[in-house]
Amino acid sequence: MCGIVGYVGAQQAASLVIEGLKKLEYRGYDSAGIAVLGPDGALHVARAEGKLGNLTRKLVGQELPGTFGLGHTRWATHGRPSEENAHPHRDASGRIVVIHNGIIENFLELKNELREEGVVFTSETDTEVVAQLLGAAVRREPGTPFREIVKRELARLRGMFALVLFSSTEPRVLYAAKNGPPLVYGKGEGEAFLASDALALLSHTRDLVFLEDGDLARVTAETFEVTDLSGRPLDRPLKRATWDAVSAEKGGFPHFMAKEIAEQPTVVVETVGHKISLETGEFSEDAMGVSRELLRSVSRLHLVACGTSWHAALVGKFLLEEIARIPTEVDYASEFRYRSPLVGPETLVVGISQSGETADTVGALQEAVRQGSRTVGVVNVPGSAIARMVDGVLATHAGPEVGVASTKAFTTQLAALVLFAAYAKACREGRSGLAADDPLLAGLAHLPLAMQQTLALDGAIEKIAAKLVNARDVLFLGRGIHYPIALEGALKLKEISYLHAEGYPAGEMKHGPIALIDSNLPVIGLAPGDALYEKVSSNLREVKARDGILYALVTEGDQEVSSFADASLAIPKIHPALQPILSVLPLQLLAYHVARKRGCDVDQPRNLAKSVTVE
Repeated sequence: MCGIVGYVGAQQAASLVIEGLKKLEYRGYDSAGIAVLGPDGALHVARAEGKLGNLTRKLVGQELPGTFGLGHTRWATHGRPSEENAHPHRDASGRIVVIHNGIIENFLELKNELREEGVVFTSETDTEVVAQLLGAAVRREPGTPFREIVKRELARLRGMFALVLFSSTEPRVLYAAKNGPPLVYGKGEGEAFLASDALALLSHTRDLVFLEDGDLARVTAETFEVTDLSGRPLDRPLKRATWDAVSAEKGGFPHFMAKEIAEQPTVVVETVGHKISLETGEFSEDAMGVSRELLRSVSRLHLVACGTSWHAALVGKFLLEEIARIPTEVDYASEFRYRSPLVGPETLVVGISQSGETADTVGALQEAVRQGSRTVGVVNVPGSAIARMVDGVLATHAGPEVGVASTKAFTTQLAALVLFAAYAKACREGRSGLAADDPLLAGLAHLPLAMQQTLALDGAIEKIAAKLVNARDVLFLGRGIHYPIALEGALKLKEISYLHAEGYPAGEMKHGPIALIDSNLPVIGLAPGDALYEKVSSNLREVKARDGILYALVTEGDQEVSSFADASLAIPKIHPALQPILSVLPLQLLAYHVARKRGCDVDQPRNLAKSVTVE
């Protein structure tokens, strides 16, 4: 969730590190800092609370010469956002420098031990404990090589962490340790990079190594050595990244979120195209993440996820039970591993995560493996932790998603889950694909155009957004497979506009939320022309009977709900399994326009982070 950038080479480190940190701003952070070792051996450190702009302003007039250094953007976990708590942190001698993502769970135990030795701490962070731990060991053992101290002392840490550090006594050597949050090494010509996300490196190199849990890397401008914490050498070959730096830029849009909403027809096509032939209906078994034999053998599915991905999982439950007729449960990943879940060899556990690094989802999958379940990961990042740990990967091909509020990652998850449900049905019926005349195949072929037509409603959506700017609360209502879409619409609005919003099953409205409805409450009603249309229409009439302000999402040709709604948006009608992909697009645009009109930071909403790598 925080940003890490390290550099060793021939170029000036400060500008490269700051440039890399700017590309990681989407992750969310509340302070920033940089450390550069000068050619004279002098260590220059600068830190600032708030955004990177505060740090760069602080550096005006200060020279940070040197071709070796690191930088960090921090999202507070231990200690309030402040300059004192900002990274990098140093030991008492000032020679050892550490930056860190994640949480050191036994930091208090180590901190008390160091205090007994007389160490004085200057921050509230768990990160400083790592620096002081190393520094204390160096003082006790002045002749011991620093790399040996690093191996031994880091082995004492418990928790989930990504660490990058160096000592000015061993110049031009970076150490990196990973146990949970991502770390990637980039190899250049006579230079090397470390970062928490490949996006920070792609303008310099596409030759990358994604470190594995338990790895300790020693990095110089020319060498890259990886061992475990016992010193056993490990082989971590370079891989060529297929993304380029341009793909992560705004491309003329005012915000990354706007760009990513607009990209959805394209990335959904790519997700679908990797998995099924729209010409023959044949599935690619490799791309579906699980063998046909396994899907025929399991009796239950269990989906685990967090946030927006949990909403995708709820849609997935409807799809898998309706299409494949496989009993399917859905859990918040953060709750799954703490409730003694009933899973085993007969259960396939599917973890859904945009980043593939979500800590709770990783933990849930680990619990499933411990209980003997097979696992699949629905992820957008091929080299991520989940992608590496599961039995199979169902990739979403959304490309880099920079906006904190997920949009294109969500719709590609939905597309992948539709295909997964259809694939599961085919496997259990002994077929390798869909029939050429299957309505779903025709729907998949039409989906990109239908998405573009839906996005073309942007002007009408912006007009509705203008009426929500000063609302106190907004209620989203849906039924069946559109109940999770109501939840997602409410989440998007609250995430980026800071308006209170709630998603609710329309049929349950009379069991509580109906008490809220009056002439001041905007209600977003999802009423696509599906099997539950008449039920939803009746529920929405109850809103109008109590003077609620009703904005309805309907499908083309609708007359019933549109006749009594205050305003309606008509989207194309498509195969019922694909309708949620269209229905969520206006809700994304609505949240975007409300947030923009309220003057909110659309791409980096307060208190949120892109990849949540702590519990």
